[in-house]
This record gives sequence, C-alpha cells and structure tokens, in this order.
Amino acid sequence: MTEAEVVQTVREYFESLFPKVCANCNRRFATLRDYILTTKRIGRTISYDAELKDWNTKQPIGSVAHANCPCGSTLGLSTDEMALPQRLALLNWVRIETGRRGVSPSELLEYLRDEVRKQVLGEASSGDT
Repeated sequence: MTEAEVVQTVREYFESLFPKVCANCNRRFATLRDYILTTKRIGRTISYDAELKDWNTKQPIGSVAHANCPCGSTLGLSTDEMALPQRLALLNWVRIETGRRGVSPSELLEYLRDEVRKQVLGEASSGDT
C-alpha cells in the first residue's frame, strides 16, 4: 500500500463510523468533519498490535485515537469493526514504514491522523468558499 492509499483507507473507514453520539451528553457528531471540529484531541493514537510487534496476528487488538467531547467525556475512534484483511494490510504498512522512517508506531499513526484531518478539513473548507 502507498501512503496515499493508507490515508484514503483510514479516512473512508472512520467516515463510515458516523453519525456518532456521545454516551455522556448525547451530543451527535454527524460527520467525521463535525467530530474533528467539535472535539479536542487527547493523547497519541495507539496501535496495540504494533506496540506489541504482533504484525501477523489473527485476532488484532486494533488501534484507537481519543478525543474529548465538549462535555469532557472521552471518545474514541477505533479499528474494532474494520475487516481483518484491511487491518492486516495497514498493520503491515505500519511495520514497513516505522522501520523505513525510524519512528515509533505511535508517531507514524499521529502523522496519519494529521493527514486525515488535513484532508477532511481542507476539502470541507475549500468547498465552503
């Protein structure tokens, strides 16, 4: 997979998780863009499988990115529902790229998170003008 394919795959998957509702205050996030604009990013994105260096797992633990709802509740976007072949392809890409770039899995995932955010916010704002 190329980096562009990875970013597109991750973006499409996370967009498919919406609408999403905060279990604490019932705030409804209609789209990934709404979620990005409304929540406050916290912590680093983590891939539990990559951190464990379990690159060929048959039962992935997955990845999660956390953010706080305006009410203060912590929300997460995870890869729990992603199809296994897709998860393994992404995990393989992370393995290759962390070695090639000399970064940790978490650093690489934060980079991907930033790229997805830039795409989502950039496309929306260019469409607003």
